[in-house]
Amino acid sequence: MHRLVDWLTECGVETVVMESTSVYWIPILELLDARGFTVFLVNARDAKHVPGRKTDVSDAQWLQRLHSFGLLRASFRPKGQIAELRAYVRQREHLLEYAASHIQLCRRP
Repeated sequence: MHRLVDWLTECGVETVVMESTSVYWIPILELLDARGFTVFLVNARDAKHVPGRKTDVSDAQWLQRLHSFGLLRASFRPKGQIAELRAYVRQREHLLEYAASHIQLCRRP
């Protein structure tokens, strides 16, 4: 990921658009943000219903095109301590869900 960010810097890229699918975007977004890129995190549903997008490459090209015309709006992302607190709360929720399912599995006869 660091080499990717270095390469984007060498190419003179200033703005990056990425879809917020699952949690895979978080580490690269944090790296890009720390290196001073303007990152547009867009909801996948905003660009999903477009015909002809069958591969990751065509999907990326489509997002780039929409962004170049100013048709994408970035999702809200909290900064600083709020983002950190949000990560802790999400992790706590996942641990509680895991604990609950584990308890239910252990109580089965």
